[in-house]
Amino acid sequence: MTSSNGSSIRVFYDNFRISDEFSNFKFVSLGQYSGRTDVITFCPYNMVYRNCSNSCQRTCGAPEMCQDGVCNEAEACVCSDGYFMKGSDCVPQEQCGCYESEGQTVIPEGGSYVNLNCTRKGVCTNGQITWNGAYACSPKAVCDVRDNITQCYCTDGYRGDGENCTRPPKDCQEIYDDGSRDNGIYRINPTGWTGKAFEVYCNMTDGGGWTVFQRRVDGTEEFYLGWSSYKEGFGDLNHEFWLGNDKLSILTNQKRYEIRIDLLNVNGAPYYAKFDNFRINDESDKYRLSQLGTYSGTADSRSNPDGYAFRYHLNYQFTTKDSDNDAYSNNCAHRDHGAWWYHNCEYSNLNANYHAAQGSAYSVEWNYLPGSHYNIKFSEMKIRPF
Repeated sequence: MTSSNGSSIRVFYDNFRISDEFSNFKFVSLGQYSGRTDVITFCPYNMVYRNCSNSCQRTCGAPEMCQDGVCNEAEACVCSDGYFMKGSDCVPQEQCGCYESEGQTVIPEGGSYVNLNCTRKGVCTNGQITWNGAYACSPKAVCDVRDNITQCYCTDGYRGDGENCTRPPKDCQEIYDDGSRDNGIYRINPTGWTGKAFEVYCNMTDGGGWTVFQRRVDGTEEFYLGWSSYKEGFGDLNHEFWLGNDKLSILTNQKRYEIRIDLLNVNGAPYYAKFDNFRINDESDKYRLSQLGTYSGTADSRSNPDGYAFRYHLNYQFTTKDSDNDAYSNNCAHRDHGAWWYHNCEYSNLNANYHAAQGSAYSVEWNYLPGSHYNIKFSEMKIRPF
């Protein structure tokens, strides 16, 4: 018979007898036992018999070392010479991968290994390690061990394989300068941003390079939200959204930016406003609209246009329904069901109630817009280095 470890054993009895059918084949006699149940007569494939006291079992995980006392019996089957234990099977060494003695690690076939000081990188091919002595960390990387893997890792703010580390673009202008011409979602990492690179929508019209931070299209996204929502951002970058005041502040403080605001009035007629020096302060100053610059565009119908609909809010802090920072006796955001750089209260409010009644002063609005300045059907706010 065969034991649980695949070994064959045999025993002898000298008087084995059973009765006939009439007696239901009764077990009548066995006799005297002889033989040993611990004698191995056969070993499984790729294994040989060894006495435990002198056995040496090599494994794929430690091919240069023997594991003494691998059996609990006086005798055992161990892997043949040139074979190594992998799980419960004995396999040839090439099926183990490559053993790297310095780090005492096994590199799987096709895998790679970087030595402890990151000066060379080996690749396991057909059981042999091919070393690349030119391996070195980028100036923007460090040699480190993470999750038990030694290699070059790019430092915060950079990405790559450790040998080559690049900083993601700071805004959509850098993406445009790198040759991208399609509107869509890209990933950026502005100067001063301490988190991971984040996604933005880039508008590549009007010279390209516009980083969009607000859009209203059809009122499907709720904009009557609190401080934390406007701080972090919300919505769908492909549809309606607010990028987030933390991101907007970081973006507008890394260099000088212009802002372009595209609008469709209640009748669907297009207008735009530009200001050439747009800046938002950080949260410690409640994301104050601190700079705006000179106006140009078609969104101010007065004889001496200066973009007053937005300029009225210059130097005012951001207000939400749960953080009142305006000059009004009550909360403008609560009154208008929106969030904005309210003064007392507003001449523009692109985050107001999209579904307000026609002609309502509490709708999405932009004063002095040709035609009706209420119930604006589309808005998109975006910035670009000036």
